[in-house]
Amino acid sequence: MKVLKIDHLGIAVNSIEEGKNFWSDIMGLGFEGTETVEAQKVTTAFFPISESEVELLESTAPDGPVAKYIEKKGQGIHHVAFRVENIEEALAELKEKGVKLIDEKPRNGAGGAKIAFLHPKATNGILVELCQR
Repeated sequence: MKVLKIDHLGIAVNSIEEGKNFWSDIMGLGFEGTETVEAQKVTTAFFPISESEVELLESTAPDGPVAKYIEKKGQGIHHVAFRVENIEEALAELKEKGVKLIDEKPRNGAGGAKIAFLHPKATNGILVELCQR
């Protein structure tokens, strides 16, 4: 598996508008707009920093994964995403090594990326996302 870089940090928020005030107005990061990913019950907003990004995640439904996360742990860092050269090969290698996966096959994420998550039980409690753009 070839990890190319940290792609983004996913941050769970109650409101993208409130989060945008901090990341854009206070930190001075550019705002690229929002995108809703219906299948994941989430609206995302990206703020680029050099070759990486901050991604805000706002749930679109009370039973969505981000809503459940906020209910359990509060707002804050939700996941770390690593860009990989070939996500299918990366998932096959991790599965072969016995790493517990949430997604055994990639799914469509924001910005046209192919994404897959590793189970936090396999990563010392951190939700890790792999993405290929």
